[in-house]
Amino acid sequence: MKSILIFTGVLLSLVSCSSSNKLTYNANLDNYPYPHKVEKIELNTQKQKLKMAYMYIRKDGAQKTAVLLHGKNFSGYYWNDVANLLLNKGYNVLIPDQIGFGKSDKPEHYQYSFAGLALNTKTLLEHLKIKNITLVGHSMGGMLATHFTKIYPTTVDKLILINPIGLEDYLQYTQFKDTEFFYKSEMAKTPEKIREYQKKNYYDGKWSPKYEELIQTGIGQLNSSDWSRVAWNNALTYGPIFSEPVVDDFRVIKNPVTLILGTRDRTGPGRGFMKKGIKHELGQYQLFGKKITKLLRNGKYIELKGLGHMPQIEDFNRFKIVFLKEI
Repeated sequence: MKSILIFTGVLLSLVSCSSSNKLTYNANLDNYPYPHKVEKIELNTQKQKLKMAYMYIRKDGAQKTAVLLHGKNFSGYYWNDVANLLLNKGYNVLIPDQIGFGKSDKPEHYQYSFAGLALNTKTLLEHLKIKNITLVGHSMGGMLATHFTKIYPTTVDKLILINPIGLEDYLQYTQFKDTEFFYKSEMAKTPEKIREYQKKNYYDGKWSPKYEELIQTGIGQLNSSDWSRVAWNNALTYGPIFSEPVVDDFRVIKNPVTLILGTRDRTGPGRGFMKKGIKHELGQYQLFGKKITKLLRNGKYIELKGLGHMPQIEDFNRFKIVFLKEI
């Protein structure tokens, strides 16, 4: 019986992988359903008019708003479970797709910076007449959330960072690479490579239908005629990760900050192109919490031992317990 179940599970996995390899989504994910209504704001930025997508879910009577900033390999759709938690706690929830991601535009030319993305986000808040927020950032969204808080401190009541990248200054240890380097890497992706990267780096070698669902947007775009433009934007967004470190920002931020870290995380951008002679090990998240909270003026650190880069996905029930105490 056990052998039959294992065989069935493998067969279902193969069927899922085979069918997902045929998915096609255009650059703006027009036919991919998000969990809530998607609206767009037109931004005048860098001599272009670009549309920025967002979900704004309102709770009757809510006086507070939480803004959720996505990571590099995802967009706003993966926040749905966290959004529902916040709605139940009496928050309105705003989930933007940054320019270059998700259902937002993918320009042919754009100078990506965290300061620029923060300005776009602030423009969206002003458009919606939102004055104060609880700001939540995951992965690259954590770097953006940190920059946003430094630039617009009076807007942020509280900053919550979930396994953010940028807890070390990568260019101290890695070589600087031209955008073309990252573009070639993006163009070499396959559905199998996307799946295996996340399986290895996010989920400790494990996989589930839930994880498979979250990579469908990337696989669908990979299969589309728009992939070159999507890949170019993916490559461009590596720039600020390396050139705009946030470690020193923690020294000046006075806002309350909670750092929630899955300590199994080893995410280390640039690990494949370290400077010669450097023996530093990137992505040692089990060491970052105490180090970063020493820099913060008003900081708190919560460990989620045994969880990786996606604690809110990998073990939502365990994540929920600590997150609810912070909002």
